[in-house]
Amino acid sequence: MRIMREYKIGVIPGDGIGPEVIKEGIKVLEKISEIDREICFRFETFPWGSEYYLQYGRMMPDDGLETLKHFDAIYLGAVGDPRVRDDITLRGLLLKIRQGFDQYVNLRPVKLLEGIPSPLRDPRKVDMLIVRENSEGEYAGCGERLFPGKENEVVLQTGVFSKKGTERIIRYAFEKARKTGAGVTSLSKGNALNYSMVFWDEIFEQVSRDFPDVPAKTILIDAACMMAVMRPEEFQVVVTSNLFGDIFSDIGAAIGGGMGMAAGANINPERKYPSMFEPVHGSAPDIAGTGKANPVAAIWAASQMIEFLGEEKWSRKILAAIESAAVQGMISTPDIGGTGSTEGVGEAVCRELAKKYL
Repeated sequence: MRIMREYKIGVIPGDGIGPEVIKEGIKVLEKISEIDREICFRFETFPWGSEYYLQYGRMMPDDGLETLKHFDAIYLGAVGDPRVRDDITLRGLLLKIRQGFDQYVNLRPVKLLEGIPSPLRDPRKVDMLIVRENSEGEYAGCGERLFPGKENEVVLQTGVFSKKGTERIIRYAFEKARKTGAGVTSLSKGNALNYSMVFWDEIFEQVSRDFPDVPAKTILIDAACMMAVMRPEEFQVVVTSNLFGDIFSDIGAAIGGGMGMAAGANINPERKYPSMFEPVHGSAPDIAGTGKANPVAAIWAASQMIEFLGEEKWSRKILAAIESAAVQGMISTPDIGGTGSTEGVGEAVCRELAKKYL
């Protein structure tokens, strides 16, 4: 059968458990190609990350973005190594790609899949999409350190909130919500951050007027963190700033079964540049090489990737296969109380795909 849809994927396995979990995600995508012969994934792997930094003094080559821009998508494993400062690993690779490719939308799905345990006593319905601003805010890298080493030393960390950046992320969240009939909740702190978050609230109110059919509300970030634990069913589409989104999405991951279930997409909606997809659990160097890492987040990120590439049907089937494997007890890595292995989870998801669709 002639291949109808071919996708070029740039793979950066990265640090720690990154290579282990990405291997399982690739295995699942290759299983889809085996089942559906009209789809083909072409992977090219780049050895960038902390080991690369220790050898060459940088996390990726100077022309790394030029190399990556020719791919349909980027698949990233993890960034972080105890031998390299976190600000170096983060800014030298992850933030460099996010900002260089204007991946201003960060999507974090939070859903408690059937068969996955939650630390909540009564989790009820946990199913939200966190839309996090991904390019500015407190992570814009702006600030200054004055009088270093002196008694009057002062550090300024500047949060950057542009009208363009704020409006486009809020509008993206409303458009997502409209497609699914969901409501939008903005997470703010306008009562204390009297410039940045007051501005955010104003833009949210303005954009909401263009979507009269979409229910909209604003909740203070501290109250939202409490509500996420006590009443997670109240959240559907959540839109928030870079820092608040980073924090709130980790709370979401926890109630959805843990960081091993936490997938993320870094999206350039205009498709001028490739978007990047990753598990967001970090490199977990303490368990690297032990086969204990949970690859579900990496497989879920692969599902996000092919959804963005237009393969929505197979994206849904991957999640269904994860859930089916979980119900049968085949997803049981130590992070969720079991003794299963990284490779075993990947194989289980592949078996479920083959059983249902081959």
